[in-house]
Amino acid sequence: MSGGGGSSAPGRFADYFVICGLDTETGLEPDELSALCQYIQASKTRDGASRFISSATEGENFEQTPLRRTFKSKVLARYPENVEWNPFDQDAVGMLCMPKGLAFKTQADSREPQFHSFIITREDGSRTFGFSLTFFEEVTSKQICSAMQTLYHMHNAEYDILHTPPTNDKDSCSSTGDCNGTSVSKLQRFNSYDISRDTLYVSKCICLITPMSFMKACKKVLEQLHQAVTSPQPPPLPLESYIYNILYEVPLPPAGRSLKFSGVYGPVICQRPSTSELPLFDFPVKEVFELLGVENVVQLFTCALLEFQILLYSQHYQRLMTVAETITALMFPFQWQHVYVPILPASLLHFLDAPVPYLMGLHSNGLDDRSKLELPQEANLCFVDVDNHFIELPEDLPQFPNKLEFIQEISEILMAFGIPPEGNLHCSESASKMKSLRACDLVSDKRNGNIAGSPLNSYELLKENETIARLQALVKRTGVSLEKLEVREETSSKKDLKIQCDEEEFKIYQLNIQIREVFANRFTQMFADYEVFVIQPSQDKESWFTNREQMQNFDKASFLSDQPEPYLPFLSRFLETQMFASFIDNKIMCHDEDDKDPILRVFDSRVDKIRLLNVRTPTLRTSMYQKCTTIDEAEKSIELRLAKIDHTAVHPHLLDMKIGQGKYELGFFPKLQSDVLSTGPASNKWTKRNAPAQWRRKDRQKQHTEHLRLDNDQREKYIQEARNLGSTIRQPKLSNLSPSVIAQTNWKFVEGLLKECRNKTKRMLVEKMGREAVELGHGEVNITGVEENTLIASLCDLLERIWSHGLQVKQDRSCTAFVLEDRASAYSASTQIWAFQTTRRPTLHKGKSALWSHLLHYLENRQRKTTSGSFSTSVGILLDSERRKSDTSPAMSPLRISLIQDMRHIQNISEIKTDVGKARAWVRLSMEKKLLSRHLKQLLSDHELTKKLYKRYAFLRCDDEKEQFLYHLLSFNAVDYFCFTNVFTTILIPYHILIVPSKKLGGSMFTANPWICISGELGETGVLQIPRNILEMTFECQNLGKLTTVQIGHDNSGLYAKWLVEYVMVRNEITGHTYKFPCGRWLGKGMDDGSLERILVGELLTSHTEVDERQCRTPPLQQSPSMIRRFVTISPNNKPKLNTGQIQEAIGEAVNGIVKHFHKPEKERGSLTLLLCGESGLVSALEQVFQHGFKSPRLFKNVFIWDFLEKAQTYYETLEQNEMVPEENWQTRARNFCRFITAINNTPRNIGKDGKFQMLVCLGARDHLLHHWIALLADCPITAQMYEDIALIKDHTLVNSLIRVLQTLQEFNITLEASLVKGIDI
Repeated sequence: MSGGGGSSAPGRFADYFVICGLDTETGLEPDELSALCQYIQASKTRDGASRFISSATEGENFEQTPLRRTFKSKVLARYPENVEWNPFDQDAVGMLCMPKGLAFKTQADSREPQFHSFIITREDGSRTFGFSLTFFEEVTSKQICSAMQTLYHMHNAEYDILHTPPTNDKDSCSSTGDCNGTSVSKLQRFNSYDISRDTLYVSKCICLITPMSFMKACKKVLEQLHQAVTSPQPPPLPLESYIYNILYEVPLPPAGRSLKFSGVYGPVICQRPSTSELPLFDFPVKEVFELLGVENVVQLFTCALLEFQILLYSQHYQRLMTVAETITALMFPFQWQHVYVPILPASLLHFLDAPVPYLMGLHSNGLDDRSKLELPQEANLCFVDVDNHFIELPEDLPQFPNKLEFIQEISEILMAFGIPPEGNLHCSESASKMKSLRACDLVSDKRNGNIAGSPLNSYELLKENETIARLQALVKRTGVSLEKLEVREETSSKKDLKIQCDEEEFKIYQLNIQIREVFANRFTQMFADYEVFVIQPSQDKESWFTNREQMQNFDKASFLSDQPEPYLPFLSRFLETQMFASFIDNKIMCHDEDDKDPILRVFDSRVDKIRLLNVRTPTLRTSMYQKCTTIDEAEKSIELRLAKIDHTAVHPHLLDMKIGQGKYELGFFPKLQSDVLSTGPASNKWTKRNAPAQWRRKDRQKQHTEHLRLDNDQREKYIQEARNLGSTIRQPKLSNLSPSVIAQTNWKFVEGLLKECRNKTKRMLVEKMGREAVELGHGEVNITGVEENTLIASLCDLLERIWSHGLQVKQDRSCTAFVLEDRASAYSASTQIWAFQTTRRPTLHKGKSALWSHLLHYLENRQRKTTSGSFSTSVGILLDSERRKSDTSPAMSPLRISLIQDMRHIQNISEIKTDVGKARAWVRLSMEKKLLSRHLKQLLSDHELTKKLYKRYAFLRCDDEKEQFLYHLLSFNAVDYFCFTNVFTTILIPYHILIVPSKKLGGSMFTANPWICISGELGETGVLQIPRNILEMTFECQNLGKLTTVQIGHDNSGLYAKWLVEYVMVRNEITGHTYKFPCGRWLGKGMDDGSLERILVGELLTSHTEVDERQCRTPPLQQSPSMIRRFVTISPNNKPKLNTGQIQEAIGEAVNGIVKHFHKPEKERGSLTLLLCGESGLVSALEQVFQHGFKSPRLFKNVFIWDFLEKAQTYYETLEQNEMVPEENWQTRARNFCRFITAINNTPRNIGKDGKFQMLVCLGARDHLLHHWIALLADCPITAQMYEDIALIKDHTLVNSLIRVLQTLQEFNITLEASLVKGIDI
């Protein structure tokens, strides 16, 4: 049913009037699905197996007394029969008017009428609103009464023996059919029915179906109609006149107008916002804040914005509707894009199984608490128990930006209206006292800009309170006189204007608009410059739409880099949502102002205002909280509409009815005359006469589409399709569910999940590889840390949803197991089948993660098979043959690939407390090890287990889709993720070390005591002593992150204290990451450069997981220095002859790498040590500078760059002693240079001459002295002695260009890793 805008739909206030109830001709029909749900709920309250009797009779009775059973309600009448612009959906209306079917009561029960509203959403997202009033009528049919009596006789006979009264509780259930699950004995005592002494009542419902949601007006109309049949005096006119009037003679008020029409007993007023105001919203926000409190509302709001699954739980249908509508209205300008069923009929409970984001409302019976309610999936669920002020949030929920200031601003408004911010539900006397006090303080405090104009009447605050006198005294003592407060209210609103609606209703309007303005203001502030980041397509709309999935339409990275740091966790996830994508699509589609979606138009005009007010540069974001300033203006508009009614509809009048029609019987809603109600006036003279001409102009027609979300033009069709890239189903079809309909729905879910998986993997790869290409192997290959984390978190959510789809929930957990597998026609047979099936099922592990629970089952199965000895050998081979083949190292035994071992690693991490957390950690670990696809394939290869855990229609049992899904996940192996290492930074990790000495040069004779120290991005190990002659060992320490350097050395003891180390390997035993640290140099006095310790820089080795998988390898982070290059001076003939051009290029690249490093956001920078000391790092490049043109040493004597630097130091020191210093500047440089050389020479470390050179370069870079030192050395006479004429250091032009390049490092604050400068105190 689409809303009634558009050219075909006349602007009528209501489309249908509907009556639902008991069809006396067909009699009592049990409502199978609802009844089954009730049976399951009732069976939860029993004492377990001792009472479990699986008999056919029990199946039929479902343990409910007949008064508590559910019977089918029917649509008894509707007027008119059909309207073309809004075809009548009988199934949906029938289900939602009476979501639990018919209810029976006796004179002993409370029979208050209950009002609730509902929404019918079509699959395309268009909506129709329903408002229904349910009341009780006496049953006059003798057949129905005797049928009920018979049911009671059967029931009592069966259960007298079985049930002894377990409790003395004397509460009788009061609200409409709400107490389904209560214990049988209690029901027997209070819900018995005796035809001779009891009067039987049955529920009936009258309902209005309207194109727009004027809730308050519709409620008044229905209540007055009901009052007309229950009051002793007949109404002034027959009921047909009033119903005819509302259906055919009351128009929809156009945008920006108010309307008054007549109910049975009094006027009804409604008003509609103009196209420049916030959209129509007619539910009381006050109620939501009273029920949940500000903190909970903001948390629920955050969950909705991030598109979690949201389940509202209450025993009042209207509360479910109010909370759902309020949360979605507060999202302005964004719109909920997924399944939206604020009232879930009992027969649609299987929809809780949907693996998509949803916002649903579940009716509770008021008896079961949360622990009894077990849902198919809870990993991504936000559960809201509306009646009990309780909300259960998904894990890792980021904070809404400026949450505290936001809550403060909302609280101030609530308190001005006398609503305590913590909610009103359990509000004690002292809380009320505090509330009134704080509200008064606020009013007298001029600094609270927002509150100044808010009406505040302290009498209103105190009216309901017993301790009125005491409170008034308290109020006076604060120095605020009550008179003053009243004056404030007068001046603020109603000095000249006489409001047409009553005071209470006006208050609701005021509070609604104030709260909504504050929420809308958050988004206008947060997205004030969003247009700058929208990427407009270069091609025409058609081709843009065809390639929509590949297109990036918003520059997320730039937008996020502009945001204040605390906003990032929320915003990075919000930008990934369907609602944000849809909002941007909308923006791209609507170029011109006329074409714009009404909501977008309002939002854009607000953003423009903010831009004018804050003339700040759009790119400079501030996290300063900006309060809402639009409240007064918005309030004024409503006030004006309510003070001056724009249009009064024609009054109800007598219709052309036959004599004797229109009579009615007290207490019974009459059978209406369909002949007068089925068609409207032929020429609608009433509406024509009263409606001003401009109402019917074409441009006004356009305004009707506001708030109706019609999809009547091509633009909307595009947007609607574009919206749903991720999930193919938006709305459940409310119809009698045949197996084929259910199968089709589930098939859509399966396809949707697969599509979402494809899009997600593709997006993650494009992001990751795009950056890798740019980086070209320099530094760390990474997209923004925040963004990557968000993408991985959303992948974990997707996996949870896939694993929850079609899950066999625990015994008694859900009625859908039966519903979806076999809808047998016979009650008794079906129940037996269902009971039989549940007994065979494995009980699910209690926990919220379906994926982790599946892994635990797998683990149990494996252990069982191992102990029973039937563990198939093939698995053993599988685990053994699937080794990671490292690029090198025949010596280090490969790490075994094992799904179970990875699970154990996660179980051993004490920091992770919940199942959802464990599942996420396991996914991250598998991704980092490039094993996610393989592990899941192995998990799903246990077909027997999958069959036990999942229903036939589940995604994991659709073989083709499952194969494609695993194939998509396989593509992650093409890139390197560190999503486990970087997130679990405090856990203990075992590291395995292997030291490979040179075989040729007598490593076996080595007598000294070696030691090693390993450093990573997150910390270092400290010195680890290595037992003599042990070259391989494992130790445990806190996560070091990505490894950067290894310091290795020995104590020079024993006869043969010389050690030639080829390389060192270190492996993280959890993630399997293996790092190789090449050395190729001697450690020993008198050998090489006389070093006893060396700092080695590592590189991460890539690994092949499978031979038959295509080998996709990203380039390694850095080639690591082969150290042997520094030993070239031993055999000058091997020296790599680089020309000056190549050396300059090497310097340029090294410096460029460092500059790029500092231009990245702090969290995403890689290792600076690699850029300084790696293969193509700064140290290596400067070494080439100093080796160029270095004079060849005499035979058998090694000369190192450090020797040259020491000579230069001696020269400058003697110069200073002789006081022959040219200029002061030069003197300072020389002094600095000498100080550093001395300090390095005096270090207790035995790092050798090349090690000292490396240290000098690092310190020079840190203190921005390198360019000074180059200038100094170029002019030094020692240089002339030790270098050829062609040397680079002697060419002034080249030296000057080198100095300029090095000067670019001056603006950066270089912090050195501790391992590089240990033992130096400068």
